Amino acid sequence: MQNPIVEMDGDEMTRVLWQMIKEELLFPFVELSTEYYDLGLPNRDATDDAVTVEAANAVKKLRVGVKCATITPNKKRMEEYHLRRMYKSPNGTIRGILDGTTFRAPIIADGIEPAVKTWEKPITIARHSSADQYSAAEYRVPGAGTAKLCFAGADGTSWETDIYSFSGPGVIQGIYNRDDSIRSFARSCFAYALATKQDLWFSAKDTILKAYDGDFRDIMAETYEENKKAFDEAGLKYFYTLIDDAVARAMRSHGGFIWALKNYDGDVMSDMVSSAFGSLAMMTSVLCTPDGCFEYEAAHGTITRHYYRYLNGEKPSSNPVATIFAWSGALRKRGELDGTPELCDFACRLEKACLGAIEDGVMTGDLAALYRGGTVSGVSSEDYLAAVRERI
Repeated sequence: MQNPIVEMDGDEMTRVLWQMIKEELLFPFVELSTEYYDLGLPNRDATDDAVTVEAANAVKKLRVGVKCATITPNKKRMEEYHLRRMYKSPNGTIRGILDGTTFRAPIIADGIEPAVKTWEKPITIARHSSADQYSAAEYRVPGAGTAKLCFAGADGTSWETDIYSFSGPGVIQGIYNRDDSIRSFARSCFAYALATKQDLWFSAKDTILKAYDGDFRDIMAETYEENKKAFDEAGLKYFYTLIDDAVARAMRSHGGFIWALKNYDGDVMSDMVSSAFGSLAMMTSVLCTPDGCFEYEAAHGTITRHYYRYLNGEKPSSNPVATIFAWSGALRKRGELDGTPELCDFACRLEKACLGAIEDGVMTGDLAALYRGGTVSGVSSEDYLAAVRERI
């Protein structure tokens, strides 16, 4: 490797898998060079979350990063880990600094049939990975009073409106987004659609959020006009529809399109799509920025339930495929940027080995129940990794 990859370690079972993958599938074949950041919750607490900011800035510098799944603590997790405060989502912090678009697509293996029988091709989720609920201001209303939304312009103008008059306790939330960020998202989506030759959908709820979602709708429409000639020449389509209609359309579709969504909507729908195609552990995720930075990760969480079993001495049976594909994606991109085809070739061989093991009937339990190539028993994470290494 000519240049290092930014490596962001994580939490719980995925942290265990992370080390197993490196030892079994990477160290024997690649002279791995990484700039390491520990984003495990204890270290985030010890650094008051400064390590997350440092990792994001490192990706901006080195242009390629790979991230393990991390915990976003709630009140229960705060008590469990004895945290100083309830830290925000590391992914939200990183995405806010990088200001990119997250593209998530299911990993397809022969023999694993989608739960939605009409889906013949992958559905790629394009998630606007900035702001909205992930950078929200929140307040627990203690009692009766009036909540207001206001804006103080730099030019001295001001605006204010009542949100709600509370007669008792409740909650309020304020979210935002920026036109330049939305426009970067739109341009990334149209560029990705043209590069992959797929139709592009966008959905929101502008009938309810007339200004907020309407802004997204309008900027996507403007960006389509910029790309209309290229879309027509490529035989591609773009359309906008309400998100509830889009869900119904998606369930009846054959797949094979890019579904662009706001931050929270993309978070939810990517889990739905990945699960319906087989497993939450069978989905790629890459954050792409307008200035050419790439951050790869698995789309799933830290597999807490398996981690507690692992601590009790059980052999782990978690599916490591998405985490392996995060590494292969980062290695391939590093190879492309540095002009080292051998690294790109290894990334391809690693992915083929992963899928080859599954197609030969070697897979973890989450996939065994969905396998249509015969009756198989789920194997442990270690046994699956050994099968992948053998095929490499």
